[in-house]
Amino acid sequence: MSTHDLPSDCKASNGLYACIAHGLNFGAAPCFMLMAWIAASGTSALAICATTSPIRPINDMAWMYLLMGIFHLSPWLHLIGHRTPANGVAHH
Repeated sequence: MSTHDLPSDCKASNGLYACIAHGLNFGAAPCFMLMAWIAASGTSALAICATTSPIRPINDMAWMYLLMGIFHLSPWLHLIGHRTPANGVAHH
């Protein structure tokens, strides 16, 4: 990620909190996807508050984490969609 991808508040010297918030936007989706994988793996030592039914291959907690991960993909999709191609022409 280059400095042109950062918000203008982050580029300013007094925008430390805006820069931290911008960086935290990218942390939610990978964390939720990891939690969905852990919940779906059926590891009994990591089960916190859900039990799985032998009928369903994935439990309710895994579905919730998967949906939360999908809902938090917006910063990643925005970053991918606004990348400058090799010819240097940005597509907005």
